Amino acid sequence: MELDHNAFVAFAKSWGLFYLIAFSIAVLVYVFWPSNRKRFDRAKKSILDDDDRPGKGPGKGPGER
Repeated sequence: MELDHNAFVAFAKSWGLFYLIAFSIAVLVYVFWPSNRKRFDRAKKSILDDDDRPGKGPGKGPGER
């Protein structure tokens, strides 16, 4: 078999597709794995914490420099 540009393109198209499908399935399994639920719930709620507002940095109140 001759290794020319068309052979590399065919290889990349076929195996690249399988790679992306396998990677997508792996990501979905990781996201929906039951033991990761607590981690994702904590991340979802942490963005709403009160201590993470602008001007509420450690040791500085509003208006202080």
